[in-house]
Amino acid sequence: MATTAEFRNGLVIDFNNDLYTIVEFQHVKPGKGAAFVRTRLKSLTTGKVIPNTFDAGVKINIARVERRPFQYLYKDENGYNFMNQETFDQISVSENLLNAPQFLKEGNLVEIVIHADTDTVLYAELPAFVNLLVTYTEPGLRGDTATNTLKAATMETGATVKVPLFVNEGEMIKVDTRTGDYYERVKS
Repeated sequence: MATTAEFRNGLVIDFNNDLYTIVEFQHVKPGKGAAFVRTRLKSLTTGKVIPNTFDAGVKINIARVERRPFQYLYKDENGYNFMNQETFDQISVSENLLNAPQFLKEGNLVEIVIHADTDTVLYAELPAFVNLLVTYTEPGLRGDTATNTLKAATMETGATVKVPLFVNEGEMIKVDTRTGDYYERVKS
């Protein structure tokens, strides 16, 4: 048990028979009346963000979650298979628990968040940026570099990313997994 004084962003709490992570919070002490904490909570099962207000000092159940490093192995009919980097145990994770499955390639390191009490997978997060090989893109027109024009490029994972005209087939690029946008070319 904890109180609202221990709130911080990213804290996972057990609230209304579901697990929520605190997206943001604000302690409010009005001039008249009791203090309270205004929060935005994100459900770990549905992904829905809800606003909620707690009275200051109210008791909250904190859920124990662990972030463990896993390496992506392969995909089959059961889902995406990962291997724990420390114990070499393998687990299967369904696609809806991954934040950007289209950018996942064999050997990628992923952080999987596991509920420690029930040992169930809550979600899996790819790193913020991944390096991917461009397998197909139309050639850029010579001299057409003054504008911020983007073209479609197919990555080695099959995902399509909008890239600048100067990016060619066979080049490695860095992709932001949170937005799916091109970030930069990778120097070889």
